[in-house]
Amino acid sequence: MEQWTKISLILCIFGFLKEIRPSEPFMYDFLSGPWRNVTGEQVIKEVYPISTYSNMIWLVIIFLVTDICRYKPLIVILGLSGMVVFAMLLWTSSLLELQILEVFYGLFLAAEVAYYTYIYAKVDSEHYQKVTSHTRGAILAGRATSGICSQILITTETLNYRELNYITFSTVTAATIWGVFLPSVDKSIYFHSKDSKALPLSDKIISAFAMMRSHFVDAYTNLHVAKWSTWWALSACGYVQVETYMQALYSAIQNSEEDPYNGAVEATLTLLGFLVALLAGYLKIDWKIKGEVTLALFSLIQGVLIVIISQTSYIFLCYAFYVVFAILYHFMVTIASAQVAKVIDEDSYGLIFGINTFFALVLNSIMTSVVATKGVGFALDPRDQYVVYGSYHLGISLIFVIMGVRTCVVNRKKKNNEKV
Repeated sequence: MEQWTKISLILCIFGFLKEIRPSEPFMYDFLSGPWRNVTGEQVIKEVYPISTYSNMIWLVIIFLVTDICRYKPLIVILGLSGMVVFAMLLWTSSLLELQILEVFYGLFLAAEVAYYTYIYAKVDSEHYQKVTSHTRGAILAGRATSGICSQILITTETLNYRELNYITFSTVTAATIWGVFLPSVDKSIYFHSKDSKALPLSDKIISAFAMMRSHFVDAYTNLHVAKWSTWWALSACGYVQVETYMQALYSAIQNSEEDPYNGAVEATLTLLGFLVALLAGYLKIDWKIKGEVTLALFSLIQGVLIVIISQTSYIFLCYAFYVVFAILYHFMVTIASAQVAKVIDEDSYGLIFGINTFFALVLNSIMTSVVATKGVGFALDPRDQYVVYGSYHLGISLIFVIMGVRTCVVNRKKKNNEKV
């Protein structure tokens, strides 16, 4: 077995283990249930927003130190923070303790950037496409396994919502132990590159930031990258908002006699998302011409779906429309990633993708403060929140309709000029 294949396999096992978190599809029901001294309203308005804010803050720190620390320590921190989160979920009960663990959950989410960028520093660029598909495939396989297991355990009443956290704590612990044995990274893209090994520390820092600046300017002064990155950040913000509060909406729609199928929904979403992501890689479409129209259409459909589920009284309609919403997102974000990656320098993948994620989290934090946070914004109930999220996606659609019209006008002028 070649060395890059071994590294990819080791990292995939870590990714698979850390995604087996069967407690997460039923987390809202657990937090608002009899095991903790908090209400559903407190979970929505005083707990969930903290993870959003902490994720944004942690991402800035993680983004700056990941390259300096050469990835592996941050992967271990990812695992350790997950262990803290699920240990506190099991063995604490107060609102304050829940808010504290949300800070660690923000770290857990932010540190994932080290997982996704580790491989680019450890293997040669000729293997980037293969190892990227391997690591993302491992993530999706872990999520699907998690959803299926959680649904079976809840439907058969083998475990309750709290006891699912024992499995999650065990798998995250196993992932952390496995992460300790990941091969160390000798070089990194910015602070420990081949060209800067002999330089003094101060010169390394100057060289690293100069390279970052160069990659940033080269990427975002390109109109194609800027357009797709804009949609990426806007849509990722909307997707995270919808995903974060979906279980609360389920609870508002579902009557007490209906069995929950949150785990089955997550497993279905993950598997179908994987299939449409593969499909996106094989489509032969001129995205430079049809990109804005497609983005506008998909955002329009997403907005309509979310507005409908905000008003429905049928839980299975909510399940189905949420899955379609998520599939549309996974399809187009795969296209967006590919369109950006085609243009930018391969060494800047982690930087540009990280910046796009950061912009999405900034927007996410602003929306959370306005829509969901008690004492800051409107602190809307779940149904009203989803009216806002649906309207937000309709707004994204309008932006790209305008951009599409502009592109059509410019292309028509070019053709007329060529004829003359």
